[in-house]
Parts: sequence; structure tokens; C-alpha cells
Amino acid sequence: ASVDDKLVPMPINRTTLNALYGLSLEDDAEAGAFLASRAESVEDIRTSEDVVVAAVGRDLYETFFRGYTRKQWGLDPSELDRAVTARVPTRTSTDDRYFTDKFQAMPANGYTRMFEAMLDHPGITLDLGVEYRDVIDRIDVDHIVFTGPIDEYFDFRFGKLPYRSLQFRHETHDVAQFQPVAVVNYPDEAVPQTRITEYKHLTGQLHAKTSISYEFPSAEGDPYYPIPRPENQALFKRYEALADAEEGVTFVGRLATYRYYNMDQVVGQALATYRRMVAKSAVLETPVMAAE
Repeated sequence: ASVDDKLVPMPINRTTLNALYGLSLEDDAEAGAFLASRAESVEDIRTSEDVVVAAVGRDLYETFFRGYTRKQWGLDPSELDRAVTARVPTRTSTDDRYFTDKFQAMPANGYTRMFEAMLDHPGITLDLGVEYRDVIDRIDVDHIVFTGPIDEYFDFRFGKLPYRSLQFRHETHDVAQFQPVAVVNYPDEAVPQTRITEYKHLTGQLHAKTSISYEFPSAEGDPYYPIPRPENQALFKRYEALADAEEGVTFVGRLATYRYYNMDQVVGQALATYRRMVAKSAVLETPVMAAE
């Protein structure tokens, strides 16, 4: 993360604390004691603000979380469910990875080639650039897997579910490296972007030029993030009841289940759904339509 013209690890770890506060914390115990001295007692942890303040105190909350969250969600952390910031770990070690999974990898030839290979099958017909409603009546299928917004599927019967979107600005620079790491977050609310990603750090490509992307959260655009608030969850539950009663349709994914998933989680959900469908019936022996 870029903080006061310094690049420090995010999620917060021991290196972050030493850099920000001019400390020399040498082990997990010292870092843990420092964080404990900063943490504030919160009797009832309900919001995203509560989660962070109770874990690391108000100063680190203001430095890393409040501005970033307000940009990302268009709401103050005190207005968001605790799950939003509970996803972000705080470490007393010097591990600067976001995820700690034993195995982490990128597709050898990129995601585009991976999906092209997955779709290259005689049993799959791909129809792009069309609306689900425009084609459903002319497609003969016995079962639909729907991954689009659940409120849209039901014609917004109870009103629209709120989502946050993103706008991207892509640039190519005549330098071998734009920044020292793949992703730099910008938690300062006065800085319009939430982060800049430089892809060659992830792919391992060697080239004289580099490509980067700026991300700007937006209230308008394609739906990316369900907004986790109690009233939104209550509205989703009304749509979920309709979905449970809908014959011949399975709702899968972030938009169809109105829940924030990481990539590995949504892949896991898809595979688990497939196994349940196969176990329940022979539905996959007949044509299936995947719609979004």
C-alpha cells in the first residue's frame, strides 16, 4: 500500500509496523504485543469499523481501511457488514502475501487461453453478446445454470439489489517495470484509484515495456460487488425464496447468490454445485444452458 509516499506491505504485518512507526519489532510476540496495545475494546462487533478497531486500533484503521473502504464501497465502514474487513488478515510475521494457500499459481498461458480450452468442446455452444431473455425461448434445454444477477432474472420484482462496479484505465509504459510489486493499494480517500496492478509481476513476462491498470470504484457499470448490508441481505433473501421455488434453474456465483467470493471460492462453489446436480439426477445427460 502507498502510505505517505512509502510503500508498505498490505495486509498489515510486522514489516508494515516497523516502517510506519520507526520500530524494530523482531518477532511475532513483539508485534502481537504492539497491536494489542493499539487495539480498542468493542463490546459488540457488528460493522467493518468494529472489526478493524478491535484488532489493530483506530490509527491503523484510519491509515489503511477507512479511506479505502469509503472509495471501494461508497459507504463508511461503520455502515458495512463486518465481513468486508474481516476478510483482510493482520499478521505479526513478515509474511507479505495476501493469501497463504500452499499452492498458488497462474495458468501457464493466461486465463484467456485456459477458458478457450475449456469451452472447446463439441457439447458446448457459445452465444455471446445476447441477453438471456432474448434467447431463452428459442433454446431447448432441460436445465439452466444462471450466473447473472438474481434480481434481474426475476425482473426486479422486489426492486434492484445494489452492487458496486469498477472502471478501469489501462496504460502501457516504455519502461521495464512501473512499480516494485504486482499490486499497490491507495488507501488515501483523496487519491481516486483504489489500486494499480502491473501484470508482469504475476506472469513472469520479460519485456522492455509494461502494462498497468488503474481501478476506480463506481456506482455505475457492470455489477461486480454485492454490497454487504443487512437490508440488502434481507432483500436478497426474498429473491432467494423465488430461486428455491424455480424449477429447472440452478443459481451459481457471486451475482446469482449475492455474495462476495474470491476466485477459488467461486470455483469451489461451482464444482460442489455440479456434484450435487449429478448426484440428484441425470440432468446433465440432457442439454444444459449456462446464462449470465
